[in-house]
Amino acid sequence: MLLKPSFLGTWKHSRWRKSFKPFTTLYQPPETLHNRIVSTNISITKYCKIGQLDIARKLFDEMPERTVVSWNTMVSGYSKWGKYYEALKLASNMHHSNMKLNETTFSTILSACAHSESAYEGKELHCLVLKSGFERFELLSSALLYFYANCIEIEGAKRVFDELRDENELLWSLMLVGYVRCNLMSEALDLFKRMPSRDVVAWTTVISGYMRREDGCERALELFRRMRGSSEVMPNEFTLDCVIRACGRLGSLSEGRVVHGLLIKHGFEFDQSIGGALIEFYCCCEAIEDARIVYDRIGNPCLNASHSLIGGLILIGRIEDAELIFTRLIEKNPVSYNLMIKGYAMSGQVEKSERLFKKMTQRTIFSLNTMISVYSRNGEIDKALKLFEETKGERNPVTWNSMMSGFIQNHQHKEAFKLYVTMHRLLIDRTRSTFSALFHACTCLGSLQLGQLLHAHLIKTPFESNAYVGTSLVDMYSKCGSIHDAQKSFSSISSPNVAAWTALINGYAHHGIGSEAILLFGDMLNQRVVPNGGTFIGILSACGRAGLVNEGIRIFHSMEKCYGVTPTIEHYACVVDLLGRSGHLQEAEEFIKEMPVDADGVVWGALLSACWFWMDMEMGGKVAEKMFSLDPKPISAYVILSNMYSILGKWGEKLNLRKRLTGIGVKKAPGCSWIELNSRVHVFSVEDKTHPHCNDIYATLEHLTSNISSMVQFDFYFDSIQRVEG
Repeated sequence: MLLKPSFLGTWKHSRWRKSFKPFTTLYQPPETLHNRIVSTNISITKYCKIGQLDIARKLFDEMPERTVVSWNTMVSGYSKWGKYYEALKLASNMHHSNMKLNETTFSTILSACAHSESAYEGKELHCLVLKSGFERFELLSSALLYFYANCIEIEGAKRVFDELRDENELLWSLMLVGYVRCNLMSEALDLFKRMPSRDVVAWTTVISGYMRREDGCERALELFRRMRGSSEVMPNEFTLDCVIRACGRLGSLSEGRVVHGLLIKHGFEFDQSIGGALIEFYCCCEAIEDARIVYDRIGNPCLNASHSLIGGLILIGRIEDAELIFTRLIEKNPVSYNLMIKGYAMSGQVEKSERLFKKMTQRTIFSLNTMISVYSRNGEIDKALKLFEETKGERNPVTWNSMMSGFIQNHQHKEAFKLYVTMHRLLIDRTRSTFSALFHACTCLGSLQLGQLLHAHLIKTPFESNAYVGTSLVDMYSKCGSIHDAQKSFSSISSPNVAAWTALINGYAHHGIGSEAILLFGDMLNQRVVPNGGTFIGILSACGRAGLVNEGIRIFHSMEKCYGVTPTIEHYACVVDLLGRSGHLQEAEEFIKEMPVDADGVVWGALLSACWFWMDMEMGGKVAEKMFSLDPKPISAYVILSNMYSILGKWGEKLNLRKRLTGIGVKKAPGCSWIELNSRVHVFSVEDKTHPHCNDIYATLEHLTSNISSMVQFDFYFDSIQRVEG
C-alpha cells in the first residue's frame, strides 16, 4: 500500500521510492527532497562549527538542490573562520545563480566585507540591499554601519546613521565605535553627549578611544571621573582595564592605586587581562615590587602578564630577575624570546641575545626585526644587513625601518636613503618611524635640502600632523637653520605633546631667540601640557643665550616646586651657563659650591667658557685646574686656556700648555665648516686635501685671496693719496 506524502515548499514532481532494510519486512517512509536538504544543511552547519570547511563544502557541492539556508550556512562558515575571500566568492556565485538573497545573507556578507576591509564589494552589496528594500531591517542597518566604520569609510557610515538612527537605537553605539576607530575623537565626544541613553559600553568606548591616543590619557581619566560622578552606570572590567592603562602611560601612581582598589572591590583583580594591565601599570610607574606582588597573586599568570613583568624588569635594568621569570615559563612564544633578546642587548650582553636567537625554534619576522636592531646597536651592521637580506619575501615596514635606523646609527646615512628609495619604489607602506628616522639622518647630515625633499614626501601621507613625526621635523628644521619652517611644522601637528613643544623651545634656544622660547613655554602651560626635564633644559638654555637671568632663575626654582621635576646635573649646568654668560661669575661659582650633587666636567666647563668670554684669567685658571683634577685629558679646558693666554699675550704660558697637552698624548680635533650643494654636504677643515675637487678649490681660494689683498692695497694707497692731498 502506498501512502501519499505531505509536500512542503514548491516542489511539484516527485516519485515514491521504497526503502528496505536487509533482513526486515517493514517498509520505511520515503525520504523527500526537502528532508534531504534539511538534513544536509544540518550536517554542513555541524562541520562549519568545528572548522571542517572542506567536508562542509563537499556536502554543499554534492547537493542536487540548495535553499537560501544552504548558501547562507556555507558563506557564514567561511566568514566565521576568516576565509573572507571564499565567503565573498561563494556569495557572488549565489547571486549569479538567481538565488534570492535575504537579510541573513546580506548581514553575513557585509560582516565578511567589514572584516576583510573589502570596501568596493561592500558598496556593491549596499546597492543590492537598497534594491531589495531590506535596509530598514534592524540587523541589516547595523551591519551596513559596521561595514562602513570598519573600512574607515566614515562618510558612508554617517549617511547610514543619519537616515536610519530613529528606527534603530543600536546605530548610536555603532557610530560611536566608528568615530573612535577612525580616531575622530572630537566627533565621538559630540555624538556621545547627544546619545539618548549612555550605557557602560558607550562610556568605555569613548574612554578607550582617548586612552589609545598619544595625548588622550588625561582626557580618558577626566571622562572616567565624570562617569563615576554621574552615577549613570557602574564601570565594568573593560572600563577599568582602559583606565589603569591610561594611568600607566601618564605615570599617575596615586590615581592608579585608586583604580586598583576598585578592581579589588568588584572582584576583577584576578582576571588575566586585568592582571596584565595592573602589572604593566606598576612597571610604567617604576613600582616594580607592586608589580611582582600582583604577578605572584595571580594563580596561573598568562603569557601576557609574564611579558609585562619581564618588560618592566628589563626597563629598569634588572635583567637577572627578568631572566629568572623567562626561564620559569612553562610555555614560551616568539614574544617571550624577543623581549629577552632585546633585554640582553640593552644590558650589553649581545652574545646572549645572539645565542637565544639561534635557539628559537619558531622565528617570526618580529624576531628577525628585533635581531636586526640588536646587531645595528652593537655596530655589527654587516650581520644586520645579512639578516635583512634573509627576510626577502616576508619583510614588513618594521623590517625596512629597523635596517634604515641601523644604517643611521652607524653613520651610514647615504645607505639609509638608498634603502628608502628602494622601499618607495617597491610601494612598501611607510610608517611614522620611517620619516622620524630619516629626518634624524637629515639632522645628522645638516642637510636642509634633503630634509625639505623628504618633507614633500611626508605631505602625501597622513603622518604630517602626527606628534611623533612632527617633533622630528621641527627638530630637523631647527638644527638645519630654518626656524621659520620649524614653526610652520609645529603648527601642523594636530595635538602637540610635550616632546613637540620641547623641540620648538630647543629650536628657539639654538637660534638665540630667548623671548620667543619663554612665550612658547607660557603657551604650553596654558594648553595644560606638563613640562618634563628636557623642556626645562631647553628653556634654561634659551634664557642663558638671551641674557634673561632673572627669568631663568625663576623657572629653575619652579621646576620641583610647581612641576615635580627634580633638577639633574644638566639643569645645574644650564644655570651656571646662564649666570656665566651674563657676567655673574662669582654667583656662578657660589651656585656650584651649593649644588646638592658633585659638579662634573660639563658644569665646570660652562664656568670656564664664561671666564674666557669675560677674560677672567684668575678664576679661569682655578676652574681649569679643577677640570684637570676630574679628568686629566679635558681637551676643551686646554683649548680655552690656550686661547686666553693668546689674547693676553702670555706666549710662554701658552707654549707650556701646548707641551703639557702633547705630553699626555691628546690631540685636538680640527674645526670644520661645510656647505650643501645639490643635496650633498661638503665638509672642509684646515689643510684638508681629501675632497675630490681639492686642487680646484685651493686654486679658487688663492685667486680670491689675491683679489682681496690687491683691494686692501688699493684702499691703503687711495687713503694715503687723500691724506697727502688733504
